[in-house]
Amino acid sequence: MSKVAFVGVGRMGANMARHLQLDCGHDVTAVFDVNKMASAEIASELGAKDCGSLLEVTEAAAIIFTVVTNDDAMRAIFLHVGDNLFSEASGKKIINCATLSPGIHKEVYEAGKEVGAHVLEGAMA
Repeated sequence: MSKVAFVGVGRMGANMARHLQLDCGHDVTAVFDVNKMASAEIASELGAKDCGSLLEVTEAAAIIFTVVTNDDAMRAIFLHVGDNLFSEASGKKIINCATLSPGIHKEVYEAGKEVGAHVLEGAMA
């Protein structure tokens, strides 16, 4: 099965990661969260890497799910100068599951095209 990573492993992201690995057989290889306790707990539970950087997430998986809280958090993980999910992202599939403004989804989609990443809006609302 596919190697999958999650950025944002609060209640929703962690449960999505559990479901994909435990119920669907995907290999959740990496997780990242600004709440390091949350990412450490789910990483330990699933045997995934608790990444210290977004580049580590991108390197660890072919498919990356994001479950973040707001437009600013989305910009931080994708558009921050330096460490971001678009580093080394050519050919990666990124599915953004947060219900955010249409503008940020478009902004991230366009930035993804520039680096050869496949970006999909998968809002949960």
